[in-house]
Amino acid sequence: MKKILFLASLVTLLMTSCGDSFFDLEPASKVTIDKVYKTASDYNVAVVGCYAKLQSQVNFYKECCEYRSDNMEVKAPTAGTQDRYDINHFEDKPSNGILSNYWANFNNNIYRCNLILDQIDGAQFNETLKKQYKGEAMFIRALNYFNMYRVWGGVPATKHVVSAAEALKIARYSDAQMFDLIAGDLKEIVDNNYLPEKYSASETGRVTANAAKALLGKVYLTFHKWNEAKDVLSQLIGKYSLLPSIGQVFDVNNKNNAEIIFAVHFNKEIVNEGHSYWYDITNLTDESGQAEALVNCFTPGDTRKEMITYVKAENKAYLMTKFLDTKNVSFNQVGNDQILLRYADVLLMYAEALNELGYDASEGSIALKQLNATRTRAGLTKLTAADVPTQESFRKAILDERQKEFPYEGHRWFDLVRMGYAKSVLATQGLNIQDYQLLFLIPQTEIEKVEILKSCGRIQATIINISFQEAPVLLEIYI
Repeated sequence: MKKILFLASLVTLLMTSCGDSFFDLEPASKVTIDKVYKTASDYNVAVVGCYAKLQSQVNFYKECCEYRSDNMEVKAPTAGTQDRYDINHFEDKPSNGILSNYWANFNNNIYRCNLILDQIDGAQFNETLKKQYKGEAMFIRALNYFNMYRVWGGVPATKHVVSAAEALKIARYSDAQMFDLIAGDLKEIVDNNYLPEKYSASETGRVTANAAKALLGKVYLTFHKWNEAKDVLSQLIGKYSLLPSIGQVFDVNNKNNAEIIFAVHFNKEIVNEGHSYWYDITNLTDESGQAEALVNCFTPGDTRKEMITYVKAENKAYLMTKFLDTKNVSFNQVGNDQILLRYADVLLMYAEALNELGYDASEGSIALKQLNATRTRAGLTKLTAADVPTQESFRKAILDERQKEFPYEGHRWFDLVRMGYAKSVLATQGLNIQDYQLLFLIPQTEIEKVEILKSCGRIQATIINISFQEAPVLLEIYI
């Protein structure tokens, strides 16, 4: 008998029919995948569909990452902000609609990737192109699982297409299994040269070999595999460059610049290929959501503070300088790309890995050099050994630098958790969180699906130690 553990704080029993029709999830007349995906063009369309799904995930980095951190705050809930308020104040519930939406979104994108990967090895077209499409699908799958892991910890996972009924019987992965799954995909991409380092101008924006290395480095850091992180990140040093000013990185007229490793692309000139404004507000009051901790973290002369200021646009809204663009008049949308991996991130991750392997702030320190690179670009003086006299102070300097370099890019909460500062930093904001709150709750909708199976006699379940006041409980599911 297989045991599955689901994290829950509330179990809702559903009154539903247990007829076989519930499990008849496939359409009566369907076209099998092997008849749809045959040519290189078919697979290219499928891969583009995986990229397209990433476009619907960009608000995740704000809602689940920035609002969870000390960068943003919601002072009072309203009808439209209750779920964000709950995330921001660590009062989120399994019924939180934001969490439910992203659980479904990530899994849908994983499903799209698995559709490709289940079939592509047997496809008959150019092997180089086949490797590229395979690598792109594996990267996107790894990115989705990585985000799920950072939010929920181990989740039920699969590398193949399964039916909805089968999916509900998949065990929750351990930390070690999640690492093997995510890092395994990325390492296979890198070791087998599935992806090119660059593309032709017409295909710029697709995942590259270096993007796989950068994401793999971030995965290694998350799992505290410092040597592995150092080795893979070192391969990226010198292959990109910091632009002279931070503003140039985000300039909508300077997309695909020398600092960007991977970004989710938008095109406002094509209907439904742009997006609405990110971080727009109607006035310059507390609606900005900026926490004092973020505003006050910048030292005098730091040019990066200008990036989080708001400017009035179109006489309607105030837009953050970092994501400033004008709308396409016809389509009412903007075209900022969501940058997920850039060279500044690589430099600071590399410094972090080196510091964890051994403190060194001497004059020739490579770690200190990488840390100072982003500081000097921002107009600040270099740090010296006197400024970071210990490994812990060096670690804290990296954390502080990352807060200044990446506000609103979706890094802060994950940085706090990875580096072990989440509880202490949030305590300064009056939030005394517990260890279990370093992860989010499994969405109620997923718990209810398990309950349907239970009520239909397809599984047996035991509920252990339900508490509405303490940490989420474990729901043991026996199949």
